[in-house]
Amino acid sequence: MNDQIAGLPYRPCVGIMLVNASGLVFVGKRIDNKEGDAWQMPQGGIDDGEDLHPAALRELAEETGVSPKLVTIIAESREEHFYDLPDELLGRLWGGKYRGQRQKWLLLRFAGEDADIRIDAHEHPEFNEWRWVEPDLLPDLIVPFKKRVYRQIVDEFRELI
Repeated sequence: MNDQIAGLPYRPCVGIMLVNASGLVFVGKRIDNKEGDAWQMPQGGIDDGEDLHPAALRELAEETGVSPKLVTIIAESREEHFYDLPDELLGRLWGGKYRGQRQKWLLLRFAGEDADIRIDAHEHPEFNEWRWVEPDLLPDLIVPFKKRVYRQIVDEFRELI
């Protein structure tokens, strides 16, 4: 990594592990990934001055259409999790201002029905498909540069899922 990239900050972000009553986790298939199956949990940037919990609820609503009234926040990750973008994405994402993301993760319990999930609710959808999966499958579904973070999140929240 060159000094210019190493000097870039990490983008502040919130990640959401949304679990249903059966202990399964929501994942969406990214619309913008041309290389094949890239599934992920909802996540997104935290706006300047925005607190973590409101950011999580906003991102969840934007990406899944799920109303904040249908979720309960169960836990917050003990620490931030970091990942670096692969070389081919550096300079292309987020206007080239960041080297990767620093994420706080929240575990949310979903109390709604599948019909309450509307991945097409936002003007610019992130996902073109969604499904519920076993937590241990998550690292196998995500793009390689996020696998470590997904393993850490599954391990941290496992007992609460």
